[in-house]
Amino acid sequence: MADQKPINWQNALTIVSVAILVGTEVVGMTWAAGWALGGLFQLPGIVSAIVEIAGALLGFVLLYYFVRAALKVEPIRG
Repeated sequence: MADQKPINWQNALTIVSVAILVGTEVVGMTWAAGWALGGLFQLPGIVSAIVEIAGALLGFVLLYYFVRAALKVEPIRG
C-alpha cells in the first residue's frame, strides 16, 4: 500500500465535476422519461412511481459506467 502513487488532485477534481454535471443530466433525464411514460400510458400512481424509480436507477447505472470510462482517460493516481 505504501507503493501507491500520489493522488493527482487536478484529475480528481475533473472527474468529480464531470460526474456531478453528467449525473444530474442523465438521472434527471431518465427519471423524467419514467414520469412521461407513466403519464403517456395513463398508468396508476404506484405503477408510474415504479417506472420513475426504475428510470432513476437506470440513470445511476449509466452514471457508474460513465465514471468508470472517465477514470480510464483521467486516472486519479499517477
